[in-house]
Amino acid sequence: MRCTKRVCGKITLHLGTLGILCLAAGMAGAAPPPQKFVTDELLVQFKAGVHKANADTVLKGAGAREAEEIAPIRVKRIKVPAAARAKVKAALAKNPHVTFVEENYLAEQTMVPNDPSYASQWHLPKIAAPAGWDISTGSSSVDIAILDSGVDPSHPDLAGKLLPGFNFVFNNTDTHDVTGHGTKVAGSAGAMGNNGAGVAGVAWQNQIMPLVIADSTGYATYSRMASAITYAADHGVRIINLSYGGSTSSSTLQNAVNYAWNKGAIVFASAANYNTSTPYYPAACTNAVSVAATDANDAKASFSNYGSTIDIAAPGVSILTTANGGGYASVSGTSFSSPIAAGLGALILSVNPTLTNAQVVDIITKNADDIGTPGFDQYFGYGRINVLKSLTAAQNAVPVGDTTAPTASITSPASSSIVKGNASVAVAASDNVGVAKVELRINGAPFATATTAPYAFSWDTTTTADGSYTLEAVAFDGAGNMGQSSAVSVKVSNTPDTIAPTVAITSPANGAKVGTSATITITAGDNVGVSRIELYIDGKLATSKTGVTSLSYSWNTRKIATGAHTILSKAFDAAGNTTTTSITVYK
Repeated sequence: MRCTKRVCGKITLHLGTLGILCLAAGMAGAAPPPQKFVTDELLVQFKAGVHKANADTVLKGAGAREAEEIAPIRVKRIKVPAAARAKVKAALAKNPHVTFVEENYLAEQTMVPNDPSYASQWHLPKIAAPAGWDISTGSSSVDIAILDSGVDPSHPDLAGKLLPGFNFVFNNTDTHDVTGHGTKVAGSAGAMGNNGAGVAGVAWQNQIMPLVIADSTGYATYSRMASAITYAADHGVRIINLSYGGSTSSSTLQNAVNYAWNKGAIVFASAANYNTSTPYYPAACTNAVSVAATDANDAKASFSNYGSTIDIAAPGVSILTTANGGGYASVSGTSFSSPIAAGLGALILSVNPTLTNAQVVDIITKNADDIGTPGFDQYFGYGRINVLKSLTAAQNAVPVGDTTAPTASITSPASSSIVKGNASVAVAASDNVGVAKVELRINGAPFATATTAPYAFSWDTTTTADGSYTLEAVAFDGAGNMGQSSAVSVKVSNTPDTIAPTVAITSPANGAKVGTSATITITAGDNVGVSRIELYIDGKLATSKTGVTSLSYSWNTRKIATGAHTILSKAFDAAGNTTTTSITVYK
């Protein structure tokens, strides 16, 4: 069995330039277009614990300003002068408060033009949906979020099952379809069935939450996609569909997909239509389900992308579905394969709502029809979905209760370190299912929370008194299990250190007479910490040690001249303060 993206932690995003991906069938195999992005915007994530005032100061100093924050993943969409975008990006990337900074790429719809034949819904018998519906036609308690151009609110096959949604383009609740793409996608996933009119989707009874991420040009920015993913997850939606993609990987998208996954949701995404193995995002993101397209003969659709990031395949050629304005259209593209697979995910949870998201994905992949090379292959992933087999497996699946606690460890700073100014704290955390959040505690009190990896914190120690502090990290998973790191003790030292170390030569005694050998013993101390001890004999450096408070040196005196000799020791601290002491001995 292939090591899946969820197991391997592979992050191959594919959201680069995104506009309306209306590729003619004759263009299948064409290279993806040049990547597009918003020229006067960037996406930046500050480390957990950075106060807004400090973040605003950093942005202002770089010549940028905040336009929006995707709070669940701490990503800010910032406005920058278009001509200075690259310089601003470089400056922010070097700032110790910043985790990452990247362009706000545009994603496009992954569909091809309408097929004028308006073929019947061949794809439903192909995936054994009619037989599967004898087990379940869905449940109104399991919602499907359609992140797209909106949904026609008056369409007879959709109007009765639409939930209140949100428009991330205009920041309002108007979710009318601005291009027609979203209505087609929504119908593929869940048009009403058995209502005596129109077509049937895969999940008849499941409600649809329309979330508008695309404007009238058909493009969706990565920031809107991430905002909508986290919005759906925060509203308890467990099935999320994105029929958009771009060829550029994105930390922002990966953070959003991880956030949804750790809340128990599954992001289904179209693999795109360039007949290429180039990964497209968010389908290639870790924890996303990448869906390729098949035709009526169970062959790879000519336009469908392929490659190692494909998880599953579903019909995507001449799919009869709902259209904007109340009608119907036959369309092709991975844009429609993805919601068909998402509809199956919704049916599985309708049959057995206690299943985890990992169990749902396993049921889909393990019960797919293996139509390509036996086992996993680059064209169909684990195969073409089968509704009947999957729902039968869901009926018999035993919910897995997660009782395994996450693990957490503070990887930086090291124990006994001295910290000052803005101290960076790095935490490593893992879980058998997924880490939902990591909380950093200072002296037992919660300091800041990070919801996505890397779990990086910025601690402004200038707001605390100098002294010793204990750092602990606590990781939580979606089931509420928690794992706590070992404590790390550090010393905050922001007050200028003007106190010199102490140093003493404890052996031999001053004025002592030495024979053919002597052991020189030195001890040192400091209010903060001794950084180095040096030993000189008759003005020449004999030995030096760093990070110690004592030093022992065996002195061979056989070849030294008879008479007086000077032993001198110096102690240093990190601030550069030094103390010298010396004694005289005789041979």
